[in-house]
Amino acid sequence: MRHESIALIGGSGFIGSHLANALVAAGKRVRIATRRRDNARHLTLLPLDVIEVDVFDPVDLARFVEGTDAVVNLVGTLQGGRCDPYGPEFARLHVELPTKIVAACEGKSVHRLVHLSALGADPQGPSMYLRSKGDGEKAVRGAMRIASTIFRPSVVFGPEDRFLNTFALLQRFFPVIPLAKPDAKFQPVFVGDVARAIVNTLDLDAATGRMYELGGPSVYSLEAIVRFCGEATGRHARVVRLPEAFAYMQAMTFELLPGAPLITRDNLDSMKIDSVMRGPLAPELGVEPASMEAIAPAYLGNASFGSRFSTFRTTAGR
Repeated sequence: MRHESIALIGGSGFIGSHLANALVAAGKRVRIATRRRDNARHLTLLPLDVIEVDVFDPVDLARFVEGTDAVVNLVGTLQGGRCDPYGPEFARLHVELPTKIVAACEGKSVHRLVHLSALGADPQGPSMYLRSKGDGEKAVRGAMRIASTIFRPSVVFGPEDRFLNTFALLQRFFPVIPLAKPDAKFQPVFVGDVARAIVNTLDLDAATGRMYELGGPSVYSLEAIVRFCGEATGRHARVVRLPEAFAYMQAMTFELLPGAPLITRDNLDSMKIDSVMRGPLAPELGVEPASMEAIAPAYLGNASFGSRFSTFRTTAGR
């Protein structure tokens, strides 16, 4: 079945912006939900509709998805407060919202739902982030009248990412990087490949009911990623490997500072399991994954320093 009209929830963010571009390039009609139109001003030159929506209001959400062929949910957060089994913001964004999206799609006869989760998502996982992501997947899989597909990426990199850019910026300002969980493993995947995988499977009947893991061609330790960022910027900060107890003390200190913390105890808990695919990319995704070495140096270098500083400042001040 061809899905021509696509509704993006979380479409003004890092991954969503790239996906919106890819969908428009594929000839799809795209509408994006946002709390404030200003949040999506960087997309105004594209031929798509930006609509102010309270996605937590069932009436507003149902009105937004009505008349579309498919809905893509990209909403997520890395910090959501502390509680058992997970904090209130994790519950709200990762569990409550997917549940409401499923209800809205079923109520308005939307045929297709794509949901972005994370590698390691598990209701019994070691972190609140992974547990809430796992429960969000359960809500999507429980949809009875929707053709759903779940994607689980490792950490996603690209020109506006808040992962490689943060480590690059830190090395510009600090000669020493005290690094928690230096041996944690990641399989970074290019944001363009994530967008391409979603577009390529949107109309694919065989993708119905599937869960796809997404990762790049190589696996790295966190320490190797930090050192790569130093090489790319020409700044080689000394990496100090923090013992476990000091790592959690560092995270607790960041949690007490104003703004969004650079790292939290829950982030450390998430890194107890490797963010690595269990096998190769599924061939039907039609993706030949780009490497970090091929993409990242172009945007980690001096030319993009100003824009990265703005991104870092925005993240730190949320």
